[in-house]
Amino acid sequence: MLELTTPVQYVKGIGPKLAEILATKGIATVGDLLNYLPFRYEDRLNPRGIAELRAGEMATVIGEVRNSGLFRTRRMPIFQLTVGQGRSKLKCLWFNATYLQDKFKPGQLIALYGKVEQDSRSGELQIIQPQFEMLGDAGGEGADDKAAASLEVGRIVPIYESAGQGRVTARWFRRVIRTALDDLTPDLPETIPASVRERLALVSPREALWKVHWPEAGESFEALQSSRTPAHIRLIFEELFFTELGLELKRRQQKAQTGVAFQLDDRVRQAIKKILPFHPTSAQKRVLKEIADDMQQPHPMRRLLQGDVGSGKTIIGFQAAIIAIENGYQVALMAPTEILAQQHYFSARKILENAGYRIVLLTGSLESDRKREVRRHIAQGNAQLVIGTHALLEEKVEFAKPGLVIVDEQHRFGVLQRLKLMKKSGDGGGKTVALTDSEAGTTDKNLAEPDVLVMTATPIPRTLALTLYGDLDLSILDELPPGRTPIVTRRITDDRSPEVWDFVRKQVAKGHQVYVVYPVIAENEESELKAAIKMYRELSEKVFADLKVGLLHGRLESELKDQVMRMFQRGELQILVATTVIEVGVDVPNATVMVIEHAERFGLAQLHQLRGRIGRGAAKSFCILMTGGKVTEEGERRLDAMVRTNDGFQIAELDLELRGPGEFFGTRQAGMPNFRVANLIRDRQLLELAKREAAAVMAGPNPEITQVEISRALVALRTRWQHTYGLVEVG
Repeated sequence: MLELTTPVQYVKGIGPKLAEILATKGIATVGDLLNYLPFRYEDRLNPRGIAELRAGEMATVIGEVRNSGLFRTRRMPIFQLTVGQGRSKLKCLWFNATYLQDKFKPGQLIALYGKVEQDSRSGELQIIQPQFEMLGDAGGEGADDKAAASLEVGRIVPIYESAGQGRVTARWFRRVIRTALDDLTPDLPETIPASVRERLALVSPREALWKVHWPEAGESFEALQSSRTPAHIRLIFEELFFTELGLELKRRQQKAQTGVAFQLDDRVRQAIKKILPFHPTSAQKRVLKEIADDMQQPHPMRRLLQGDVGSGKTIIGFQAAIIAIENGYQVALMAPTEILAQQHYFSARKILENAGYRIVLLTGSLESDRKREVRRHIAQGNAQLVIGTHALLEEKVEFAKPGLVIVDEQHRFGVLQRLKLMKKSGDGGGKTVALTDSEAGTTDKNLAEPDVLVMTATPIPRTLALTLYGDLDLSILDELPPGRTPIVTRRITDDRSPEVWDFVRKQVAKGHQVYVVYPVIAENEESELKAAIKMYRELSEKVFADLKVGLLHGRLESELKDQVMRMFQRGELQILVATTVIEVGVDVPNATVMVIEHAERFGLAQLHQLRGRIGRGAAKSFCILMTGGKVTEEGERRLDAMVRTNDGFQIAELDLELRGPGEFFGTRQAGMPNFRVANLIRDRQLLELAKREAAAVMAGPNPEITQVEISRALVALRTRWQHTYGLVEVG
């Protein structure tokens, strides 16, 4: 009998070599294999007759190969296949598919799936680029083929993504998954508490696994395709429930750790008020109170501060820093780029230095002597606010008494980098002290975990925040400071560029500055995209020869990059031609125009971040999205969203929908849970439900849930589900 934890190589028909191929798909155990769900289903219960097909519909057709061949056009080779049912025939076409020319033999039984279209010339029906699957070889079937055919015809058939090369096809997956289910132990452990199962009417795990792979004849085809059968709901809820249970457990473990209980007396309050450059918004007051309340607790703060571009996150970060510094602790502020780190450093000096706080900057490009000197100040505790990049993570950097870690633009740091910074401490004598396993009952506050404040200007949809940052408390700055006017966004085709450059010239004449952004740095023969370097020459030498135009891109030396950015900040450059290197954090209040060429090639979050570089002063600002060539349907939706709204959270929701959760931040970099059956966009309601139920299970004495059920769930969490949420870490 197979258990869910049995290594997958012991399933009949797999073995060590195929197990290695499956490992590339994240399939290591029988449980992983059975959670490798079909990505769609085909209704082969009543396969469509060719004569019944209608143009415009998606259809599954089972027929015999009649003939096939490759013919070449001036543009590309096209492979054509004709399948038949009796006297009825159907033509199928694949573009650039030379690899198919030896694939088919007359007489083979084949299943095809795709959109039926009408040939504009002949009027015949055809399917272009159909998905296909061989159901039997010409000249008769062997025993294996007969067994496989019983799983493939006359029923609703699961379709799996192939893995690797050769044998590991959808057909192969059907066979081995059926074998694994046949050999699976009948008494699968039930790990979700009974009261939760009853409340949500969840089917048993064994029934769910069988029916998700082998739906019964009466199952709703629509529910199957949308993953809303009782079997799907059971498996999706289970995965989300254990993810949220893990996060809830992590939250409770954090509350049990020793932190610094900062004092917030009148002296500290006065110090905070003293540095405020403007009257705070009600949102800023609310968020500062949430942070201050956290910092007074005896356990470490773990808080995510979300705020759209320009909402005032930086000043909140500085206020939190003062609470720590006034209590005698050091603060580390880590930014993803040198430009952003320097901007924070200049802002901190402007706001905090007059009040007597000692601030240092540590970046990779500092000269060795200067670096050594800064590190010495940090180790001796002389530096109260340490601002830097990844350089703060170097082993040589030791803090005398760290109390607060602020991480800006959180998603740009890997999980391990953030943890490394949190664990930095020193006693001034070269010894590094790890802060995670504070001695029980210790009175040495230097061994306490520092508080962590994570800041991001990338609005994160609630669905993602619940999982990606589920172990952080959430603060949202949802109000812009007074005086900031909404940015006017327009889209225009690049054949109207003379009008755009005329508008730019008028804005410069009024004393304002302009960004012009391009998607690539240099020209590429294979690409039709305009490049920053070439367009810089054209704009600076021809279009705006009488104006001061600068160039900024990622391949410039750090020193030159900083020099160009500082010139633009000081107003010495009127127009800055750039790539997305300006996306994060550069603050130039006098810049009122952002022209983005080939805007259709940028992601939605990227467009929103770029637009956030303007509108930082009181003057009316304009974002002009220029498009070149044909825009895809998805590109149209991105551009329309930009024109329609300035609300970062609306934009983030659409971006998540368009790109999917894996790409929203980059799964590995951000620490997204490795979901196998759940989908955060499709399953939002189930996620909210799972969060609520997980919190109830961990809340303490509950007449509905026995201690045995809680223990069983926690054992399952450690043994089976750890990998799902294991990467999700705080800060």
